[in-house]
Amino acid sequence: MTGISTHVLDTSLGRPAEGVPVELALHTEGGWQVLGASATDSDGRVKDLPAVEAGSVVRLLFDTAAYYARKSEEPPFFPEVSIVFTVAPAQHHYHVPLLLNPFGYSVYRGS
Repeated sequence: MTGISTHVLDTSLGRPAEGVPVELALHTEGGWQVLGASATDSDGRVKDLPAVEAGSVVRLLFDTAAYYARKSEEPPFFPEVSIVFTVAPAQHHYHVPLLLNPFGYSVYRGS
């Protein structure tokens, strides 16, 4: 089994994005099966998502609309960010950070 964690940084503010809802789902023949959900803590981190099987295709879905609703009356340009990746058999853990701002985002495989 492979652990998954994430971290969201609000680059427009230069600090962690607290309270971003995050969902982890597994791709199946029938579509996406939600495995777990959480929200970023005061440090912008989610550490309590369930582990997944090696070889799985998984999705991290970030509800950025919920985060920005607390910050602005205008709807965000990106109401959600969906990151889909394959879990390699030899990996014991993946950390997938999201760098977020009102008009863009970037994601990478962390360590």
